[in-house]
Amino acid sequence: MEQGTIKNVSVNDDLGPLLDLAGRVGHNPLLTQASTGNISLKLDGVLWIKASGKWLADATGGKILTPLDLAAVRASIRQNLDPAELYPNASIETAMHVTLPHAVVLHVHSVNTIAWAVREDAANQLATRLDGLRWQWIPYVASGIPLAREIERVLTARPETDVLVLGNHGLVLGGKDCQATETLLAEIERRLAIPPRQAHPADYALLSELALDSLWDLPDDDAIHALATDPVSRKILEGGFLYPCQAMFSDARTPELFHAATDTVPDSAAYAGRPFVIVKGLGVVLSRTMTPAEIAMLSGLAQVVQRIDPSTPLRYLTEGELAESASIAAYRYRELANASHA
Repeated sequence: MEQGTIKNVSVNDDLGPLLDLAGRVGHNPLLTQASTGNISLKLDGVLWIKASGKWLADATGGKILTPLDLAAVRASIRQNLDPAELYPNASIETAMHVTLPHAVVLHVHSVNTIAWAVREDAANQLATRLDGLRWQWIPYVASGIPLAREIERVLTARPETDVLVLGNHGLVLGGKDCQATETLLAEIERRLAIPPRQAHPADYALLSELALDSLWDLPDDDAIHALATDPVSRKILEGGFLYPCQAMFSDARTPELFHAATDTVPDSAAYAGRPFVIVKGLGVVLSRTMTPAEIAMLSGLAQVVQRIDPSTPLRYLTEGELAESASIAAYRYRELANASHA
């Protein structure tokens, strides 16, 4: 179903609240980074969902949404066919949105939630903090049909569920309308909030000298430098990948890219193929070829690791899970995200 075939839908009246919510969420880097996160509305047999690779921050005017025939998408899931592979513009998380019964479904890559969701003891830690909410924990499972099937299992046992915390992934919640969904999101964020650890300031004078007439730039977001100046963050990153987008947007499939690459100022030629360089104790420099999406993902990663205590037992992604993040669908999503501009 193409967007132009949908009749009698007013962007201002019917989709306006959804787009307003998408915009507010999309402009909060603690909730979404670049194209991460998605939102949907089930309305008169149509699933209005953020298109693959679009940025929630670009919600003005409704151009981020694509309409799908709800019955047809549900039929494809019953046949074990991923709608993200059947419909060119469909979100990689379409199956998840359809499986949840709520009129409005919101998925965010909340840095606070992820900081809890990468813990080995996440379920126990969250049980206390989310007590009283209708929530469930789902250990890591790949997006698409596998995640939809796991959500089906959870809903069969707990049909009243409104909140899902996805291991090594993020947060999903649903509501009867946009206001209820946003109110619930605010309450979850309040309960899961973690103050970030303070990192040592970067050596801006040295980094600026390095970036002058070279392949490198300094990041606009000063928080990125914590990946280099905070020993705890460096140690966490050296352990592996914490969530799929970290791997998907890093141009790497091993954690080596996140090791403290050098104890001294890097030579441009030696590191020319890298998207960024972590200079131990000094700061981070970015390749001038990095896209806005890749930089936003790096900013989000810095915010996540700054909220992880050094004694936290962490659950890193396995080699098999990393291979899934390199799938054709994931590659297409990354290309679309890099092509988008917020």
